[in-house]
Amino acid sequence: MSSIRRIVIVGGGTAGWMTAAALAKTLHREYSIRLIESDEIAIIGVGEATIPPIRDFNKALGIDEDDFLRNTQGTFKLGIEFVNWHRMGASYIHAFGRLGHDLKGVPFDHYWLRQYLAGKASALEKYSINAMASSQAKCMRAVTDMPGSPMGDIAHAFHFDASLYARYLRTYSEARGVQRTEGKIVGVTQREPDGHIDELVLESGERINGDLFIDCSGMRGLLIEQTLKTGFEDWSHWLPCDRAIAVPCASTMPPLPYTRSTAHDAGWQWRIPLQHRIGNGHVFSSQFMSEDEAASILLSNLDSEQLVETRTIRYVTGKRRKLWNRNCIAIGLSSGFLEPLESTSIHLIQTMIARLIRFLPNHGFIRADIDEFNAQAEFEYERIRDFIILHYKATERNDTPFWQYCQNMSIPPTLQKKIDLYRGNGRILRENNELFSEYSWLQVLHGQGIRPSSYSPLANNLQEDELTDFLDGVENIIGKCIAVMPTHAEFIAAHCSANSQPG
Repeated sequence: MSSIRRIVIVGGGTAGWMTAAALAKTLHREYSIRLIESDEIAIIGVGEATIPPIRDFNKALGIDEDDFLRNTQGTFKLGIEFVNWHRMGASYIHAFGRLGHDLKGVPFDHYWLRQYLAGKASALEKYSINAMASSQAKCMRAVTDMPGSPMGDIAHAFHFDASLYARYLRTYSEARGVQRTEGKIVGVTQREPDGHIDELVLESGERINGDLFIDCSGMRGLLIEQTLKTGFEDWSHWLPCDRAIAVPCASTMPPLPYTRSTAHDAGWQWRIPLQHRIGNGHVFSSQFMSEDEAASILLSNLDSEQLVETRTIRYVTGKRRKLWNRNCIAIGLSSGFLEPLESTSIHLIQTMIARLIRFLPNHGFIRADIDEFNAQAEFEYERIRDFIILHYKATERNDTPFWQYCQNMSIPPTLQKKIDLYRGNGRILRENNELFSEYSWLQVLHGQGIRPSSYSPLANNLQEDELTDFLDGVENIIGKCIAVMPTHAEFIAAHCSANSQPG
């Protein structure tokens, strides 16, 4: 049961270097951490949008936020706007952070639902400081010394250049003892009798031993799948998109503080504003649209002329049957793929790393640890999967065969339970600290057109005039906060412009 000492990471990119950085920070120099990557193997690198927990990861590493943003051409992100998802011409925003505030032990959303069902409430986004700031292209960090103010509720994430982030973390990792080896892996040996990975054989002939292997090799899953034959759960019957065409274009206006997702005939298009360019992509189903047609739709909907040639990414939505198999743990795209509709790709890397550190094994590789690790990972993947499916299933669109398929497809029982609870009395239950909060589910359920028949009877504990004053007060205070906030462009210029130096 002695401690392991040699950790080998296969693959660089965002997953590999996030893993290396976190392990180097946590384990100090008591372990040997070696990362193998080849410059000849392309990195997908389109994961440029994040959600607020990325701030916890950077903070744990001791990274200064402004320095990180300057070095990655980063911008701030307050939420995601969804255009043409519920129906053509409709839009809503899934904003980070709170909606209003609870009162007398009753969640804010039930007070709002009481008024909404009576036809008296303002639009849901009026009660979110993130949503209202996004609508006016304003942005700032939360003001932590203003308890009770919406200014303290601002929740932000980032858009950044994923390749620059990997480079930034490589510098961080190597300064803390991580050894990078350039080379292509041409063979993997397994030991008898347990089938654990023993050595990696490089094209140069070098053989690399390890105790624990982290597979960050991308969709090919060099260790977790090609070597260990772990198996894959295919979720494409629920999420039929299987292609993404990506291309950057030049910025033509100050960056907006949110990601935009626009639904098209057989998928959707992302728009991610960075300081130096705009990232774009078209996620689509090859069953319902040709690649040429998808590329044409993407290029005709850019803000400006494309900067490089388009590239196509092919994938199957789903996950490995086990993310920890023997002495190998898959992190990043080697563990599975969920389309970036809710910007969860980098978050799944982050949580897998945290889980690895929590369950860091010794030479015994205890079965109970491995089983619990896999159970927690499976729960996380499945709940994120359900949230993404909701966007497709709950729609009034039936104008194309793709949207007709989505309307009529079966869905997981776990998602159906969420929808049924909300349709009844507006109830949203968060299970086992699943990623998306009640606020997130509410915004997407409502934005996609699902309506409850009633609300919690506890929301009737306010008189009509008290309820009106309460909701009006929340809306008015948020409006006053927005009025004094700087624009997104002004805030970047003052704190983290890539063209400026710190100080």
